[in-house]
Amino acid sequence: MPPEFVHAINSIRSAAYRPELLVRSIEPPARLAPHSVSLAADITPQQHGVDSPHGTGRFILLYDPEEPEEWGGAFRAICFAQAPLETEIGLDPFLAEVTWSWLIDGLNARSARYTAASGTSTKILSTGFGELASQGDGTQIELRASWSPLDHNIGPHVEGWGELLCMLAGLPPTSEGVASLQARRMTRE
Repeated sequence: MPPEFVHAINSIRSAAYRPELLVRSIEPPARLAPHSVSLAADITPQQHGVDSPHGTGRFILLYDPEEPEEWGGAFRAICFAQAPLETEIGLDPFLAEVTWSWLIDGLNARSARYTAASGTSTKILSTGFGELASQGDGTQIELRASWSPLDHNIGPHVEGWGELLCMLAGLPPTSEGVASLQARRMTRE
């Protein structure tokens, strides 16, 4: 394994997360890059290994010493974050922008060095019908993003991603100057 990637893995292992977040290693996707590592995280799940009803996410770090042109470096971080919301919060016209800003604020607050950030924030509004009618209305927010870390210090990147997951779950921010939507959890019964 290349020394730069070993340093990146060690940096991930030394990352500090909020106590509400359970982070674990998972199998990385095959063939995206010569080297990769993946994490999954859940907001205080009731059962280990099961996605939390309060929010869940994935973080993948890719490493290619050939430095693909579209990455802008040897590393590429990819993340997914999802959380349920109450319907009125899902209707907020600024929800997508706020969600993206939480990721960027989380990275910047931890001095994560990166370039080429991109992503999508998706609001999902749903209504159950037929056998699913008892589920009623529901809302979710999802963020899919990627960026290129500029060095092998990846700990701040996974910590920023972890903060994003906690913010989506409605937990108060740990960084100064970060706004909160006071998102309350919506559980379908």
